[in-house]
Amino acid sequence: MSKGGTWIEVALNGPWGTAIQPGIPISHEAIVREAIACAHAGASIVHFHAYDESTGRQNDDWENYARTIAAIRDAVDVIAYPTVPLGGSGVDRYRHIDELGRRGLIEWAVVDPGSLDIVLPARDGEIDPGFVYLNPPDHVREGLHVCRDYGIRPSYAIYEPGFTRLGALLAAEYPGLPRPVYRFMFSDQFAWGFPPEPYALDAHVRLLGACDAAASWMIAGLGVDIEPLAAEAIGRGGHLRVGLEDARFGTERTNVQLVEAAVRLVQRAGSRPATAADVRAAL
Repeated sequence: MSKGGTWIEVALNGPWGTAIQPGIPISHEAIVREAIACAHAGASIVHFHAYDESTGRQNDDWENYARTIAAIRDAVDVIAYPTVPLGGSGVDRYRHIDELGRRGLIEWAVVDPGSLDIVLPARDGEIDPGFVYLNPPDHVREGLHVCRDYGIRPSYAIYEPGFTRLGALLAAEYPGLPRPVYRFMFSDQFAWGFPPEPYALDAHVRLLGACDAAASWMIAGLGVDIEPLAAEAIGRGGHLRVGLEDARFGTERTNVQLVEAAVRLVQRAGSRPATAADVRAAL
C-alpha cells in the first residue's frame, strides 16, 4: 500500500463522442465543471480530451487545452493533462504538449509505448473492423524528448505487456526524464490485453518489477469495470484510474459517481485518497 495515499485519476471523456458514451462532457464549461466536481469528490489527477463544440469532434489545438487546464487549475489543485492525437492523423502529435510545457501548464503527458489493434468482440456474428492504435518508436521518442525538455512526467498506457518492456527501454535513452507512471490497461469489451483478473495484474506487476522496479503504477482500461480488482491493486501499492473514458460503454454512472465509488474502495482497503500534493511528493 502506498504510504502517501492512493491516487485517483479520472478520465473525463475520451474520444468516443456522445453516441458511444452519452454522459461524457464535451463543452469547455462542462469539462471544467466536471473536473472541479471530481477533484472535490477525491480525484487528484484529471485527464481529458478537448472537443470542437460546434462539431462534437475532438480538437487538439493547444489553445483549447490551455484554456481548459488554466480554468481547472484556477479552481482546484489537481494534475490536469490532455490526450494526444491518433498516430496517422497527419498532425504533429506532440506539438500541443510542447506548447503547454513551454508555458508550464502541464505536469503529465500521454506517451504510449507501443501499437495494437483496437477491435471489439463479435456482434451479431460480425467482428468489428477496428483500427490500429499506432505508436511507432519515433513517435514515442518524440514524446519522451518533449517530456524531458520541460520536466513533464510520461503517463504510459500499458495495453500489452510488451509496452512495459519497450517503455522502460526507451525511457532509459533520456537521462533526466521524469520516471514514467505505468498504467496497466484492462478491458471487458475490447479484444486486446488482459481482462481485469488477479492473474493479469500479477503478470503486469512482476514484469514492471523486472523492467523498472521503482516506478509507480495504476490500474485502468477501456470498456472495463476495474472495481473488482481495486483492493488487490491498492494492497500491492498501486493506484486507480476511473471515469467515462474508461467505463463500459453506455454506463449510466457519472464521472463524479465513479470517483466517489473509487474513494470508497480506497477507504475500504485501508488507504486514503491522495491529494495532488501527495502525488507530486511521491514522485
